[in-house]
Amino acid sequence: MGSVGLLYVGAVLFLNGLMLLGAVPPRSAAILNLFVGALQCVIPTAMLLQAGTDTGVVLAASGLYLFGFTYLYVGIGNLADLDPRGVGWFSAFVAAAAVVYSLVSFTVVHDPVFGVIWLAWAGLWTLFFLVLGTGRDDLARFTGWTALLLSQPTCTLPAFLALTGHAPTSPGLAALWAVGLALLVAIAAVLGLPAAGRRSPFHRGLTATTR
Repeated sequence: MGSVGLLYVGAVLFLNGLMLLGAVPPRSAAILNLFVGALQCVIPTAMLLQAGTDTGVVLAASGLYLFGFTYLYVGIGNLADLDPRGVGWFSAFVAAAAVVYSLVSFTVVHDPVFGVIWLAWAGLWTLFFLVLGTGRDDLARFTGWTALLLSQPTCTLPAFLALTGHAPTSPGLAALWAVGLALLVAIAAVLGLPAAGRRSPFHRGLTATTR
């Protein structure tokens, strides 16, 4: 069930990357954030209601709320023109939690591929924290490119693999996944960091009333 939500997380992360790059207005991106945020709250709630004493299902459901709340926060913040520091600092919590979920994936669930994916999400949400929580506008374009490039291999692709019953995991495959994600982050750095200092339209839209 969680793979259904993950499929659409890939879409909203892609859109939010474009928003950070200035290609999509914040208010325009807000609607999909609200849709996916709501979905990522409904799905884990349904999972919890059906879990009973299955702690594995409870564990899987618990992590989904991190993203559901993030996207609801972004969607509401964009529409209401809220100060972004709230969602920025919440992103710091998400990043820290993602590190824990990564460790759990490696050691308890024995899914090293998702251990790597959780680490990628931890890094991405750390960037959200730096841009939105601390005002590091110089990282906005790098963050936008990172979100855009990581959206598909960390969300859409694993979701499709899981939905079709073809989601193998092994240390070797996890290593390949890690190398691929690292290369994408390097590409994001090349594309985003030369334009450092340019103000993010996403950040500007959210801070219009506080600057």
